[in-house]
Amino acid sequence: MNLLIVGTVAFDALETPFGKTDKIVGGAATYASLAASYFARKTGIVSVVGDDFPAAFIKELNQHGISTEGLQIKNGEKSFFWSGRYHNDMNTRDTLETQLNVLANFNPIVPESGKNADFLLLGNLMPQVQKQVLEQMITRPKMVVMDTMNFWMDTQWDALMEVIPMVDVLSINDEEARQMSKEYSLRKAAKKILQMGIKYLIIKKGEHGALLFNKAGEVFFAPALPLEEVFDPTGAGDTFAGGFIGYLARTGDVSFDNMKRAIIHGSAMASFTVEKFGTQRIINLEKREIDDRVKEFFKLVSFSIS
Repeated sequence: MNLLIVGTVAFDALETPFGKTDKIVGGAATYASLAASYFARKTGIVSVVGDDFPAAFIKELNQHGISTEGLQIKNGEKSFFWSGRYHNDMNTRDTLETQLNVLANFNPIVPESGKNADFLLLGNLMPQVQKQVLEQMITRPKMVVMDTMNFWMDTQWDALMEVIPMVDVLSINDEEARQMSKEYSLRKAAKKILQMGIKYLIIKKGEHGALLFNKAGEVFFAPALPLEEVFDPTGAGDTFAGGFIGYLARTGDVSFDNMKRAIIHGSAMASFTVEKFGTQRIINLEKREIDDRVKEFFKLVSFSIS
């Protein structure tokens, strides 16, 4: 297996200024694996759902070349569910309801086909679960990318600090970077976080793009594409992560220069996600659309100095 992605496969119910949905498929591993599938040769997921999860969507994942061998289906139980309402600025949201259901006692089981994966994405889950996955890998992946959030910083700091040195890339947003480092300047924050044992840090800034830092002090900034309408930002960060590691898995190149290109490809995939509710926009993309979107990003940052 070229790429293994660990995270939630779940249901969401969403409300934005553009409309609302009933229960639809979401989850970090769902968005990330769909984005990665356009780049990586063979992607697999490790997650858990209840028997209420639609078999038709699992088949859809398989048709994208995504292995669901590591997707546990718990009979008689319900899938993870989250409901949220976005404010008019689309950057802030209120959680209306969270039902952990099968996720409450999730014990990740990496299938044999995934234990030698070249690339590993640890989605936003309990640090102990992320560590369990790492301990099941037979060979150390070429690159491990980890996502986390402020909730784990508040409730499981020690466990989080145990996992971070085991990965190569940490991906968090600007608010989380400031909380983790206790520094307001993102440059200072990055310097402190990089001392926690990682090689690279991605700081996501939502509609303002993303920053990539390394220990040598190099910094790369990728803008977000100015879109006429942002319909639903749910899953954009997960799609970004999937596009990022999917591109690295396709090229096999983990140099800082290639990570810059991966950031752009991840940003391009995220820009599709926000154009419709849930996974509607990214589930049936054509290669031409992705290539054109990447070129749009290139135009944003391309200039000459005489």
